[in-house]
Amino acid sequence: MSRLDGRVAVVTGSSRGVGRGIALRLAADGAAVAVNYRRDSGAADEVVAQIVSAGGRAKAYGAAIDDEAAVDTMVDAVRADLGPVDLVVSNAGTASKGQPVSDTPGADFMSLLRVHALGPIHLIQRVLPDMRAAGRGDVVMISSSTVAEAPALSAPYTMAKAAMEMCVRTLAQEERAHNIRANIVAPGLVETEMGRRLVKAATGGGSIEDLAAGYPFGRVCTPADVAGAVAFLVSADAEYVTGQRITVDGGGRSVSVV
Repeated sequence: MSRLDGRVAVVTGSSRGVGRGIALRLAADGAAVAVNYRRDSGAADEVVAQIVSAGGRAKAYGAAIDDEAAVDTMVDAVRADLGPVDLVVSNAGTASKGQPVSDTPGADFMSLLRVHALGPIHLIQRVLPDMRAAGRGDVVMISSSTVAEAPALSAPYTMAKAAMEMCVRTLAQEERAHNIRANIVAPGLVETEMGRRLVKAATGGGSIEDLAAGYPFGRVCTPADVAGAVAFLVSADAEYVTGQRITVDGGGRSVSVV
């Protein structure tokens, strides 16, 4: 029997990057996976095809996490297609525009708060009854090491991520009696399309490969590294782990990229 046989996971923003890596790992461990995407249905279908070809169960669902009606429709569809949801990985997100606090419109703060906190909270609220009835439930939030660093020009992003981190920590206390665990995984720079864009913008055209030698273990974090941390937290090996924040950055950056 696989580690997650019989479980149903929703992984938001899992058509590419970190979310894709998490979806593939959870499926490899036996979970049925709802592959959520916002725009790129083709990329989501490719993830589903890879899971199914390996003998797993998965289906793609289009829904913007900040659209409550779309999230409601997605949850209903996942229940009908795959079964009650007992595992949520909140990964979908977007970046700040790189403005100082003094010049950032209030609408930008609210936009990121809806994507990184309010939308994920609504999703969790919708599936909590399933988790309470399942005998075990797991919520894992994908945050960022930058939340603790609070770099300049990142306030809407770090503020929204910090808000969700506090919600997850509170959820861990409130739902422990229902055998639900809630944890946070906070990677550093990850080798994804978004990570490459970040490096290029921050270094004036540089690449992740240029930075790799200066990072711990001679490389930057990969989606598989993040997926491994998530897989541990939702496994039987982490039965006694909740309310925790695991930073996946190799122990600290040797070079700086904001």
